[in-house]
Amino acid sequence: MKSIFLAGVAGLALASAASAQELKFPVGEGDFNWDSFNQFAESHDLSGQTLTIFGPWLSGDQALFESMLAYFEEATGADVQYTGSDGFETQIRIDTEAGSAPNIAVFPQPGLARDLASLGYLEPMPEGTGDWVAENYAAGQSWVDLATFEGPEGGENLYGFFYKADVKSLVWYVPENFEDAGYEVPQSMEELKALTEQMVEDGETPWCIGLGSGGATGWPATDWVEDMMLRTQSPETYDKWVTNEIPFNDPAVVGAIEEFGWFVSDDYVAGGKAAVASTDFRDSPKGLFDSPPQCYMHRQASFIPTFFPEGTEVGVDADFFYFPAYEEKDLGQPVLGAGTMFGITEASEAAEVFIQWLQTPIAHEIWMAQTGFLTPLTTVNTDVFGDPTLKKMNDILLEATTFRFDGSDLMPGGVGAGSFWTGMVDYVGGESAESVASEIQDSWDALK
Repeated sequence: MKSIFLAGVAGLALASAASAQELKFPVGEGDFNWDSFNQFAESHDLSGQTLTIFGPWLSGDQALFESMLAYFEEATGADVQYTGSDGFETQIRIDTEAGSAPNIAVFPQPGLARDLASLGYLEPMPEGTGDWVAENYAAGQSWVDLATFEGPEGGENLYGFFYKADVKSLVWYVPENFEDAGYEVPQSMEELKALTEQMVEDGETPWCIGLGSGGATGWPATDWVEDMMLRTQSPETYDKWVTNEIPFNDPAVVGAIEEFGWFVSDDYVAGGKAAVASTDFRDSPKGLFDSPPQCYMHRQASFIPTFFPEGTEVGVDADFFYFPAYEEKDLGQPVLGAGTMFGITEASEAAEVFIQWLQTPIAHEIWMAQTGFLTPLTTVNTDVFGDPTLKKMNDILLEATTFRFDGSDLMPGGVGAGSFWTGMVDYVGGESAESVASEIQDSWDALK
Protein backbone atom coordinates (compact mmCIF):
# COMPACT_ATOMS: atom_id res chain seq x y z
CA MET A 1 0.00 0.00 0.00
CA LYS A 2 2.92 2.32 0.67
CA SER A 3 4.04 2.03 -2.95
CA ILE A 4 0.52 2.90 -4.16
CA PHE A 5 0.51 6.04 -2.03
CA LEU A 6 3.98 7.13 -3.13
CA ALA A 7 3.14 6.50 -6.76
CA GLY A 8 0.11 8.74 -6.42
CA VAL A 9 2.18 11.44 -4.78
CA ALA A 10 4.85 11.26 -7.47
CA GLY A 11 2.23 11.64 -10.17
CA LEU A 12 1.02 14.86 -8.61
CA ALA A 13 4.38 16.40 -7.84
CA LEU A 14 4.71 18.08 -11.23
CA ALA A 15 1.22 19.53 -10.99
CA SER A 16 2.06 21.10 -7.63
CA ALA A 17 5.31 22.53 -8.94
CA ALA A 18 3.51 24.00 -11.95
CA SER A 19 0.91 25.62 -9.75
CA ALA A 20 3.62 27.40 -7.78
CA GLN A 21 4.73 29.15 -10.96
CA GLU A 22 1.22 30.21 -11.91
CA LEU A 23 -0.31 31.86 -8.88
CA LYS A 24 -4.05 32.41 -9.22
CA PHE A 25 -3.86 36.01 -8.00
CA PRO A 26 -0.68 38.09 -8.43
CA VAL A 27 0.98 38.83 -5.11
CA GLY A 28 0.29 42.40 -4.05
CA GLU A 29 -2.84 42.88 -6.17
CA GLY A 30 -6.43 43.03 -4.94
CA ASP A 31 -7.87 43.26 -1.43
CA PHE A 32 -6.06 40.21 -0.09
CA ASN A 33 -4.08 40.35 3.14
CA TRP A 34 -0.74 40.28 1.39
CA ASP A 35 1.00 41.47 4.55
CA SER A 36 0.30 38.06 6.09
CA PHE A 37 1.85 36.40 3.03
CA ASN A 38 4.94 38.61 3.02
CA GLN A 39 5.54 38.27 6.76
CA PHE A 40 5.23 34.50 6.53
CA ALA A 41 7.61 34.34 3.58
CA GLU A 42 10.20 36.45 5.41
CA SER A 43 10.20 34.19 8.46
CA HIS A 44 10.10 30.70 6.91
CA ASP A 45 12.50 28.96 4.54
CA LEU A 46 11.75 25.34 3.69
CA SER A 47 13.83 25.16 0.52
CA GLY A 48 14.65 21.57 -0.37
CA GLN A 49 11.98 20.15 1.94
CA THR A 50 8.97 18.13 0.79
CA LEU A 51 5.55 18.14 2.44
CA THR A 52 3.13 15.30 1.66
CA ILE A 53 -0.62 15.78 2.19
CA PHE A 54 -3.34 13.17 1.77
CA GLY A 55 -7.05 14.00 1.79
CA PRO A 56 -10.52 13.44 0.33
CA TRP A 57 -10.54 16.29 -2.19
CA LEU A 58 -10.64 15.36 -5.87
CA SER A 59 -11.21 17.21 -9.17
CA GLY A 60 -12.62 20.69 -8.53
CA ASP A 61 -11.89 20.83 -4.80
CA GLN A 62 -8.41 19.43 -5.39
CA ALA A 63 -7.66 22.17 -7.91
CA LEU A 64 -8.92 24.83 -5.49
CA PHE A 65 -6.87 23.40 -2.62
CA GLU A 66 -3.76 23.22 -4.78
CA SER A 67 -4.27 26.84 -5.84
CA MET A 68 -3.83 27.73 -2.15
CA LEU A 69 -0.89 25.35 -1.71
CA ALA A 70 0.92 27.18 -4.51
CA TYR A 71 1.22 30.23 -2.26
CA PHE A 72 2.68 28.15 0.58
CA GLU A 73 5.25 26.83 -1.87
CA GLU A 74 5.96 30.34 -3.12
CA ALA A 75 6.37 31.69 0.43
CA THR A 76 8.56 28.89 1.80
CA GLY A 77 10.26 27.17 -1.11
CA ALA A 78 8.82 23.82 -0.01
CA ASP A 79 7.64 21.20 -2.50
CA VAL A 80 4.08 20.21 -1.57
CA GLN A 81 2.72 16.94 -2.90
CA TYR A 82 -1.01 16.42 -2.43
CA THR A 83 -2.86 13.17 -3.13
CA GLY A 84 -6.66 12.95 -3.08
CA SER A 85 -8.74 9.79 -2.79
CA ASP A 86 -12.41 8.88 -2.52
CA GLY A 87 -11.21 6.01 -0.31
CA PHE A 88 -9.40 8.32 2.09
CA GLU A 89 -10.96 6.94 5.29
CA THR A 90 -9.80 3.40 4.56
CA GLN A 91 -6.43 4.30 3.08
CA ILE A 92 -5.30 6.60 5.89
CA ARG A 93 -5.87 3.80 8.40
CA ILE A 94 -3.79 1.44 6.29
CA ASP A 95 -1.00 3.98 5.78
CA THR A 96 -0.71 4.99 9.43
CA GLU A 97 -0.70 1.38 10.61
CA ALA A 98 1.96 0.51 8.01
CA GLY A 99 4.18 3.43 9.00
CA SER A 100 3.82 5.03 5.58
CA ALA A 101 1.60 7.97 6.47
CA PRO A 102 1.87 11.36 4.76
CA ASN A 103 2.98 14.36 6.80
CA ILE A 104 -0.52 15.82 6.86
CA ALA A 105 -3.92 14.12 6.62
CA VAL A 106 -7.13 16.02 5.82
CA PHE A 107 -10.05 14.49 7.74
CA PRO A 108 -13.64 15.11 6.48
CA GLN A 109 -14.88 14.80 10.08
CA PRO A 110 -13.19 14.38 13.46
CA GLY A 111 -14.37 10.87 14.35
CA LEU A 112 -11.66 9.10 12.37
CA ALA A 113 -9.02 11.51 13.65
CA ARG A 114 -10.10 10.74 17.22
CA ASP A 115 -9.59 7.03 16.57
CA LEU A 116 -6.11 7.55 15.11
CA ALA A 117 -5.10 9.87 17.95
CA SER A 118 -6.09 7.25 20.54
CA LEU A 119 -3.83 4.76 18.77
CA GLY A 120 -0.86 7.14 18.69
CA TYR A 121 -1.02 7.79 14.95
CA LEU A 122 -1.55 11.55 15.24
CA GLU A 123 0.88 14.14 16.55
CA PRO A 124 -0.40 16.89 18.87
CA MET A 125 -0.67 20.31 17.27
CA PRO A 126 2.26 22.71 17.82
CA GLU A 127 2.25 24.40 21.22
CA GLY A 128 -0.01 27.45 21.34
CA THR A 129 -2.26 26.37 18.45
CA GLY A 130 -5.28 25.89 20.70
CA ASP A 131 -4.94 29.33 22.25
CA TRP A 132 -4.63 30.83 18.79
CA VAL A 133 -7.79 29.09 17.54
CA ALA A 134 -9.76 30.11 20.63
CA GLU A 135 -8.79 33.74 20.08
CA ASN A 136 -9.04 33.98 16.29
CA TYR A 137 -11.93 31.71 15.24
CA ALA A 138 -15.57 32.66 15.77
CA ALA A 139 -16.88 30.32 18.49
CA GLY A 140 -13.19 29.49 18.83
CA GLN A 141 -13.44 27.24 21.87
CA SER A 142 -15.95 25.10 19.96
CA TRP A 143 -13.34 24.41 17.29
CA VAL A 144 -10.71 23.62 19.93
CA ASP A 145 -13.07 21.20 21.67
CA LEU A 146 -13.91 19.45 18.39
CA ALA A 147 -10.23 18.70 17.75
CA THR A 148 -9.20 17.77 21.31
CA PHE A 149 -8.91 14.02 21.84
CA GLU A 150 -7.43 11.49 24.23
CA GLY A 151 -4.02 10.25 23.20
CA PRO A 152 -2.65 6.72 23.62
CA GLU A 153 -1.62 7.48 27.22
CA GLY A 154 -5.07 8.84 28.11
CA GLY A 155 -4.21 12.54 28.36
CA GLU A 156 -6.02 15.04 26.15
CA ASN A 157 -4.31 17.12 23.47
CA LEU A 158 -5.29 19.25 20.51
CA TYR A 159 -4.78 16.99 17.50
CA GLY A 160 -6.36 18.95 14.66
CA PHE A 161 -6.73 22.27 12.93
CA PHE A 162 -10.01 22.99 11.14
CA TYR A 163 -9.84 24.63 7.72
CA LYS A 164 -12.84 24.94 5.37
CA ALA A 165 -16.25 24.78 7.03
CA ASP A 166 -19.85 24.16 5.98
CA VAL A 167 -23.07 25.57 7.44
CA LYS A 168 -26.30 23.62 7.89
CA SER A 169 -28.41 26.00 10.01
CA LEU A 170 -30.13 27.69 7.07
CA VAL A 171 -33.74 28.30 6.01
CA TRP A 172 -34.34 28.84 2.30
CA TYR A 173 -37.15 30.99 0.88
CA VAL A 174 -38.21 32.98 -2.19
CA PRO A 175 -37.95 36.73 -1.42
CA GLU A 176 -40.68 37.61 -3.91
CA ASN A 177 -43.11 35.26 -2.15
CA PHE A 178 -42.36 36.83 1.22
CA GLU A 179 -42.73 40.32 -0.22
CA ASP A 180 -46.04 39.54 -1.93
CA ALA A 181 -47.47 38.09 1.29
CA GLY A 182 -46.03 40.79 3.56
CA TYR A 183 -43.85 38.37 5.55
CA GLU A 184 -40.56 39.37 7.16
CA VAL A 185 -37.50 37.23 7.89
CA PRO A 186 -37.72 36.09 11.54
CA GLN A 187 -34.91 36.97 13.93
CA SER A 188 -35.67 34.42 16.65
CA MET A 189 -37.21 30.98 17.00
CA GLU A 190 -40.20 32.61 18.67
CA GLU A 191 -40.67 34.77 15.57
CA LEU A 192 -40.17 31.79 13.24
CA LYS A 193 -42.91 29.83 15.00
CA ALA A 194 -45.19 32.87 15.00
CA LEU A 195 -44.56 33.30 11.25
CA THR A 196 -45.36 29.62 10.69
CA GLU A 197 -48.68 30.03 12.51
CA GLN A 198 -49.45 33.27 10.65
CA MET A 199 -48.97 31.55 7.30
CA VAL A 200 -51.45 28.85 8.29
CA GLU A 201 -53.95 31.50 9.39
CA ASP A 202 -53.52 33.10 5.97
CA GLY A 203 -54.40 29.81 4.28
CA GLU A 204 -50.78 29.11 3.25
CA THR A 205 -48.49 26.14 3.86
CA PRO A 206 -45.31 27.22 5.65
CA TRP A 207 -42.85 24.34 5.12
CA CYS A 208 -41.56 21.89 2.55
CA ILE A 209 -39.83 18.91 4.19
CA GLY A 210 -38.67 15.69 2.56
CA LEU A 211 -36.85 12.81 4.24
CA GLY A 212 -36.55 10.48 1.23
CA SER A 213 -33.02 9.49 0.24
CA GLY A 214 -33.08 5.86 -0.88
CA GLY A 215 -31.21 3.72 1.63
CA ALA A 216 -30.40 6.85 3.65
CA THR A 217 -34.04 7.94 4.05
CA GLY A 218 -34.51 9.87 7.26
CA TRP A 219 -31.21 11.74 7.44
CA PRO A 220 -32.67 15.24 6.83
CA ALA A 221 -34.69 14.86 10.04
CA THR A 222 -31.53 14.14 12.03
CA ASP A 223 -30.24 17.58 11.02
CA TRP A 224 -33.47 19.12 12.29
CA VAL A 225 -33.13 17.35 15.64
CA GLU A 226 -29.47 18.36 15.97
CA ASP A 227 -30.34 21.99 15.27
CA MET A 228 -33.15 21.84 17.84
CA MET A 229 -30.83 20.29 20.43
CA LEU A 230 -28.50 23.27 20.03
CA ARG A 231 -31.46 25.64 20.43
CA THR A 232 -32.95 24.02 23.51
CA GLN A 233 -29.90 22.64 25.37
CA SER A 234 -26.38 23.73 26.24
CA PRO A 235 -23.44 22.77 24.01
CA GLU A 236 -22.25 20.50 26.83
CA THR A 237 -25.54 18.58 26.77
CA TYR A 238 -25.28 18.26 22.98
CA ASP A 239 -21.78 16.79 23.36
CA LYS A 240 -22.95 14.30 25.99
CA TRP A 241 -25.78 13.23 23.67
CA VAL A 242 -23.41 12.65 20.76
CA THR A 243 -21.13 10.45 22.89
CA ASN A 244 -24.06 8.75 24.70
CA GLU A 245 -23.00 10.11 28.09
CA ILE A 246 -26.70 10.88 28.34
CA PRO A 247 -29.02 8.29 26.80
CA PHE A 248 -30.83 8.92 23.56
CA ASN A 249 -34.13 8.78 25.43
CA ASP A 250 -33.09 11.49 27.88
CA PRO A 251 -35.85 14.14 28.22
CA ALA A 252 -33.54 16.71 26.58
CA VAL A 253 -33.31 14.61 23.40
CA VAL A 254 -36.98 13.62 23.42
CA GLY A 255 -37.80 17.32 23.69
CA ALA A 256 -35.64 18.16 20.66
CA ILE A 257 -37.36 15.46 18.61
CA GLU A 258 -40.71 16.90 19.60
CA GLU A 259 -39.50 20.39 18.60
CA PHE A 260 -38.92 18.97 15.13
CA GLY A 261 -42.33 17.37 15.31
CA TRP A 262 -43.94 20.76 15.83
CA PHE A 263 -42.92 21.72 12.29
CA VAL A 264 -44.23 18.56 10.61
CA SER A 265 -47.85 18.75 11.66
CA ASP A 266 -50.39 18.34 8.85
CA ASP A 267 -51.20 22.04 8.60
CA TYR A 268 -47.57 23.14 8.52
CA VAL A 269 -45.98 20.98 5.83
CA ALA A 270 -46.67 20.57 2.12
CA GLY A 271 -48.57 17.34 1.42
CA GLY A 272 -49.31 16.85 5.10
CA LYS A 273 -47.31 14.87 7.62
CA ALA A 274 -47.86 11.60 5.77
CA ALA A 275 -45.96 12.90 2.72
CA VAL A 276 -42.80 13.91 4.57
CA ALA A 277 -41.07 10.52 4.67
CA SER A 278 -41.94 9.64 1.06
CA THR A 279 -40.88 12.99 -0.43
CA ASP A 280 -37.32 12.87 -1.75
CA PHE A 281 -35.14 15.52 -0.11
CA ARG A 282 -33.93 16.59 -3.58
CA ASP A 283 -37.50 17.29 -4.68
CA SER A 284 -38.69 18.84 -1.42
CA PRO A 285 -37.63 22.45 -2.10
CA LYS A 286 -39.41 22.62 -5.45
CA GLY A 287 -42.65 23.78 -3.82
CA LEU A 288 -40.95 27.08 -3.04
CA PHE A 289 -40.93 27.87 -6.75
CA ASP A 290 -44.47 26.83 -7.69
CA SER A 291 -47.04 29.48 -8.56
CA PRO A 292 -48.83 29.83 -6.25
CA PRO A 293 -46.15 28.56 -3.83
CA GLN A 294 -46.77 25.17 -2.26
CA CYS A 295 -44.64 26.25 0.70
CA TYR A 296 -42.69 29.29 1.86
CA MET A 297 -39.70 27.87 3.78
CA HIS A 298 -37.28 24.95 3.56
CA ARG A 299 -34.61 24.15 6.15
CA GLN A 300 -31.54 22.62 4.57
CA ALA A 301 -27.76 22.97 4.32
CA SER A 302 -25.80 25.12 1.91
CA PHE A 303 -25.75 22.48 -0.84
CA ILE A 304 -29.50 22.50 -1.57
CA PRO A 305 -29.47 25.09 -4.42
CA THR A 306 -28.04 22.27 -6.53
CA PHE A 307 -31.61 20.95 -6.64
CA PHE A 308 -33.37 24.25 -7.30
CA PRO A 309 -34.96 24.74 -10.75
CA GLU A 310 -32.42 25.39 -13.48
CA GLY A 311 -31.55 29.05 -13.78
CA THR A 312 -32.41 29.93 -10.17
CA GLU A 313 -30.15 32.73 -8.99
CA VAL A 314 -29.43 32.59 -5.27
CA GLY A 315 -29.74 36.04 -3.76
CA VAL A 316 -32.39 37.02 -6.29
CA ASP A 317 -34.80 34.17 -7.06
CA ALA A 318 -34.08 32.38 -3.79
CA ASP A 319 -32.34 33.36 -0.58
CA PHE A 320 -31.73 32.07 2.94
CA PHE A 321 -31.63 33.18 6.54
CA TYR A 322 -30.10 31.81 9.72
CA PHE A 323 -32.24 29.13 11.38
CA PRO A 324 -32.75 31.23 14.49
CA ALA A 325 -32.25 30.48 18.17
CA TYR A 326 -34.75 30.98 20.97
CA GLU A 327 -34.37 34.44 22.41
CA GLU A 328 -35.78 33.36 25.77
CA LYS A 329 -33.34 30.47 26.24
CA ASP A 330 -30.23 32.70 26.01
CA LEU A 331 -28.10 30.10 24.23
CA GLY A 332 -26.47 32.58 21.87
CA GLN A 333 -26.31 31.83 18.15
CA PRO A 334 -25.45 28.16 17.67
CA VAL A 335 -24.54 26.91 14.21
CA LEU A 336 -24.69 23.30 13.04
CA GLY A 337 -22.27 22.36 10.32
CA ALA A 338 -19.20 20.45 9.29
CA GLY A 339 -15.59 21.06 8.40
CA THR A 340 -12.33 19.48 7.34
CA MET A 341 -9.64 18.95 9.94
CA PHE A 342 -5.90 18.83 9.27
CA GLY A 343 -3.84 16.45 11.41
CA ILE A 344 -0.12 15.72 11.51
CA THR A 345 0.38 12.03 10.79
CA GLU A 346 4.15 12.17 10.19
CA ALA A 347 5.90 14.98 12.03
CA SER A 348 8.36 17.24 10.20
CA GLU A 349 9.42 20.87 10.26
CA ALA A 350 7.40 21.49 7.08
CA ALA A 351 4.28 19.96 8.64
CA GLU A 352 4.44 22.26 11.66
CA VAL A 353 5.10 25.29 9.48
CA PHE A 354 2.13 24.37 7.31
CA ILE A 355 -0.17 24.42 10.36
CA GLN A 356 1.18 27.91 11.05
CA TRP A 357 0.45 28.82 7.43
CA LEU A 358 -3.20 27.85 7.90
CA GLN A 359 -3.36 30.52 10.58
CA THR A 360 -2.66 33.31 8.08
CA PRO A 361 -5.56 35.20 6.46
CA ILE A 362 -4.08 34.70 2.98
CA ALA A 363 -4.31 30.89 3.30
CA HIS A 364 -8.09 31.32 3.62
CA GLU A 365 -8.60 34.25 1.28
CA ILE A 366 -7.13 32.54 -1.80
CA TRP A 367 -9.85 29.86 -1.69
CA MET A 368 -12.52 32.33 -0.49
CA ALA A 369 -11.96 34.42 -3.62
CA GLN A 370 -12.90 31.43 -5.77
CA THR A 371 -15.76 29.16 -4.70
CA GLY A 372 -16.90 26.53 -2.20
CA PHE A 373 -15.12 27.82 0.89
CA LEU A 374 -16.26 29.12 4.30
CA THR A 375 -14.05 29.99 7.25
CA PRO A 376 -14.49 30.88 10.93
CA LEU A 377 -11.26 32.93 10.88
CA THR A 378 -12.22 36.41 12.06
CA THR A 379 -9.19 38.21 10.57
CA VAL A 380 -10.00 37.52 6.91
CA ASN A 381 -11.26 40.24 4.59
CA THR A 382 -14.69 38.95 3.61
CA ASP A 383 -14.78 41.45 0.73
CA VAL A 384 -12.61 39.06 -1.27
CA PHE A 385 -15.36 36.42 -1.45
CA GLY A 386 -15.93 35.59 -5.09
CA ASP A 387 -19.56 34.64 -4.39
CA PRO A 388 -21.89 36.97 -2.43
CA THR A 389 -23.96 33.98 -1.33
CA LEU A 390 -20.93 32.42 0.32
CA LYS A 391 -20.10 35.74 1.94
CA LYS A 392 -23.56 35.82 3.51
CA MET A 393 -23.19 32.24 4.75
CA ASN A 394 -19.77 33.09 6.13
CA ASP A 395 -21.26 36.02 8.04
CA ILE A 396 -23.55 33.49 9.80
CA LEU A 397 -20.48 31.41 10.64
CA LEU A 398 -18.58 34.44 11.95
CA GLU A 399 -21.53 35.47 14.13
CA ALA A 400 -21.81 32.01 15.71
CA THR A 401 -21.28 31.76 19.46
CA THR A 402 -21.29 27.94 19.35
CA PHE A 403 -20.37 25.62 16.47
CA ARG A 404 -21.09 21.94 16.54
CA PHE A 405 -20.61 19.14 14.05
CA ASP A 406 -23.48 17.17 12.66
CA GLY A 407 -24.15 14.84 15.59
CA SER A 408 -25.19 11.81 13.56
CA ASP A 409 -21.82 11.90 11.76
CA LEU A 410 -20.06 11.57 15.11
CA MET A 411 -22.20 8.70 16.43
CA PRO A 412 -21.44 5.03 15.68
CA GLY A 413 -22.47 4.21 12.12
CA GLY A 414 -25.18 1.80 13.28
CA VAL A 415 -26.84 4.69 15.09
CA GLY A 416 -25.97 7.89 13.24
CA ALA A 417 -26.37 6.29 9.82
CA GLY A 418 -28.84 3.63 10.90
CA SER A 419 -31.33 3.63 13.76
CA PHE A 420 -31.38 7.44 14.03
CA TRP A 421 -32.44 7.67 10.36
CA THR A 422 -35.08 4.96 10.58
CA GLY A 423 -36.28 6.23 13.93
CA MET A 424 -37.05 9.64 12.47
CA VAL A 425 -39.10 7.98 9.73
CA ASP A 426 -41.02 6.05 12.39
CA TYR A 427 -41.58 9.25 14.35
CA VAL A 428 -42.99 11.10 11.35
CA GLY A 429 -45.13 8.03 10.74
CA GLY A 430 -46.80 8.42 14.11
CA GLU A 431 -44.62 6.68 16.71
CA SER A 432 -43.98 8.75 19.85
CA ALA A 433 -40.73 10.61 20.34
CA GLU A 434 -40.05 8.76 23.59
CA SER A 435 -40.63 5.35 22.00
CA VAL A 436 -38.42 6.16 19.02
CA ALA A 437 -35.66 7.54 21.24
CA SER A 438 -35.74 4.41 23.42
CA GLU A 439 -35.44 2.18 20.34
CA ILE A 440 -32.45 4.18 19.13
CA GLN A 441 -30.83 3.85 22.57
CA ASP A 442 -31.41 0.10 22.48
CA SER A 443 -29.61 -0.07 19.14
CA TRP A 444 -26.70 1.92 20.62
CA ASP A 445 -26.50 -0.40 23.63
CA ALA A 446 -26.35 -3.38 21.28
CA LEU A 447 -23.20 -1.96 19.69
CA LYS A 448 -21.31 -1.62 22.96
